[in-house]
Amino acid sequence: MDTAVKHPMTYPGHTRAILTLGLPLIGGHLAQIAIGVTDTVMLGWYSVEALAAATLASTYFFVLFIFGSGFAFAVMPMVASFVAEDDEVSIRRATRMGLWLSLGFAALAMPAMLFAEPILRAVGQGDALAQNAARYLGVAGWGIIPALLVMVLKSYLAALERTQVVFWITILAAIVNALANYAFIFGSWGAPELGIVGAALASVITQIVSLVGVVIYILLVVPQHQLFVRFWRADRQMIARVFKLGWPISLTSLSEVGLFAASAMMMGWLGTIPLAAHGIALQLASITFMVHLGLSNVATIRAGNAFGRRDRPHMARGGVVVMALSLVFSALTTVIFVGWPEPLISLFMQEGEVARAEILAVGVGLLIMAALFQLVDGAQVIALGLLRGVQDTAVPMWMAAFSYWVVGIPCSYTLGFVLGFGGIGVWGGLVIGLGVAAILLNLRFWGVTLRGVARVPHPT
Repeated sequence: MDTAVKHPMTYPGHTRAILTLGLPLIGGHLAQIAIGVTDTVMLGWYSVEALAAATLASTYFFVLFIFGSGFAFAVMPMVASFVAEDDEVSIRRATRMGLWLSLGFAALAMPAMLFAEPILRAVGQGDALAQNAARYLGVAGWGIIPALLVMVLKSYLAALERTQVVFWITILAAIVNALANYAFIFGSWGAPELGIVGAALASVITQIVSLVGVVIYILLVVPQHQLFVRFWRADRQMIARVFKLGWPISLTSLSEVGLFAASAMMMGWLGTIPLAAHGIALQLASITFMVHLGLSNVATIRAGNAFGRRDRPHMARGGVVVMALSLVFSALTTVIFVGWPEPLISLFMQEGEVARAEILAVGVGLLIMAALFQLVDGAQVIALGLLRGVQDTAVPMWMAAFSYWVVGIPCSYTLGFVLGFGGIGVWGGLVIGLGVAAILLNLRFWGVTLRGVARVPHPT
C-alpha cells in the first residue's frame, strides 16, 4: 500500500512504484498486440489480399470489442478504490456486474459480426475485400464473448496489483495464437489450410484459452472474493454504478477507435496496396502505443487508490511521473520510426512479394506520420487514465468525441482527398484529432478534476 499522506512519496519513489506495477502491464499489452502482429505477419506471408481483408476485418472487430470494453475499464478504478477502503464485498460486486454487462454487450454485438458483409459494402469497400473480411468475422466474431470477459477479469486483477499474472496469461495466449495461426493459415501439422479463416479460428481458440487461464488463477489464488459463487444473482445497485461509469468510457473508446476505423476505410478507398501499408504501419504504431496504454492503466489504478483515500498530493505527483515516462518513451519511438522505417515495414512481407516496392513507398511515409502522433496519442491516453482513476468519465467522453469526430475525421478526409495528400493526409488528420484530445483532456485533469479530489465524496 502507498505511504500515508503525512509521509508523501518522493518522485523517485513514484517512479519505482509505477514501473513495478506498470512493467508487467506493459508486457501484457505487448504480448496482446503480439497476437495481432502474428496475424498480420503470417497473413502477409500468405497473400496481400488476405492481409488487406484481415486489416479491415480486425478493425471492424476491434471497434465493437473496444466499445464493449468500457465496463471492464470501469471495474479497474472501482476495484482499486475499494481496495483502498478494504471493502472486499464491493470488489466482488463490481467485478461480477462488470462481467454481466460485458456478456450483455457481446450478445448485442454478435449480429453485427455474423452479417458484416452488407455493412462493409455500405461503407464503400470493394466486393472482394468485403467478402473476405466477412468470412473472417463470421468465425472471429464469436471470440468477442471470451475476449470481453477476459478484459473484465484482467482489470480486476490489475486493480489488485496482481499484474504479473496478467502478463503471463497473455504470454500463454500469444504462444497459442502463433501455433494455431501457423497450423490453420498454412495447413501445417496436418491441419486444413484455411487462409484468412484459419487466422480467425486461431483468434477464437486464443481467447478461450485466455479465459480458462484467468478463471483458474482466480479460483486458486483469490478464492476469498468468490467471484463466481451465485453468479446468476443480479445486483441492481452495483450494475447501475458500473454502467454509469462504464458507458462514457465505452463511448470515449469508440470515438478514438472510430477515428482509426474511419482512417482504415479511407485507406481502403485508395486501394489494396495503401490499405496493406496502412495495416503494417498501424500495427507498428500499435506496438509502441501498448507502452503508453500500460502506463495509463497504472495511472488509473494509482489514481483510483489515491481517490479512495482522498489523497490529492499523492495523485498529482504520480500523474507528473507517469506523464514524464510517457513523453520519454515517445521520444525514443520517434527516433526508431524515423530512423529505420524500411527494415520495420519489411518484417511484415515476404522477400519475393511482387507489391513489396509499392507497399514500402507508401508505408515509409505513414510510419513517419506515426512517429508524430505517438507524442499526442500518449499524452491523451495518460490523461484519460488519470481521469478514469478519479471516476471522471462523462465530460472526457464529450471532449474525446469532439476531438476525434468533429476535428480528426474531417481533417483526415480534407487532407487526404480534398487537398490530395492521400494516405499521408489521412494520417495527418489522426495527428490533429489526437492532439486536440491531448490538450483538452489534460486541461480537464490538471485544471479542474484534480483540484476537486479532496472535496468530492465517494460515490455510493
